Amino acid sequence: MGIWVWVLMIFLIAFVKLLVTCPPTFIVDWFVSKFEVHPKLSNETATVDINGERLDGEEKIQVINEFNEAIFLQKYYVHPKKSGTPLIINTKIGKKNARLFVYIYNDHVDVFKHDKKKIIAYKLLSEGFQKRKQFFNVNV
Repeated sequence: MGIWVWVLMIFLIAFVKLLVTCPPTFIVDWFVSKFEVHPKLSNETATVDINGERLDGEEKIQVINEFNEAIFLQKYYVHPKKSGTPLIINTKIGKKNARLFVYIYNDHVDVFKHDKKKIIAYKLLSEGFQKRKQFFNVNV
């Protein structure tokens, strides 16, 4: 009886060590998504407004796809000056509602992510947004 207790304990310790040192992919993805600055948006949970008008259909899908394909450049620790009219994206990130203000410039895109308790500002590179900024009728 005593030997089986030791074998079982060694097996459990080895199993826990294995899970801690190389966890499954879905656990790693979940953990990393908790600290992600630039979230991926879905068409179902996001709404997009430009100048107070809501985008629907193909335009909304295109804006969300361009946002998802944008490259994260840096996080701002001192919030930059806002100028122009933003794209406003209301979405759900995890269990929290978030509002993203997207300001499009010639060489980059500034995003201000408003959460319940905090505001995070960061810079993106998006050719899609920058090519279509005249369509959005925002910053020049």
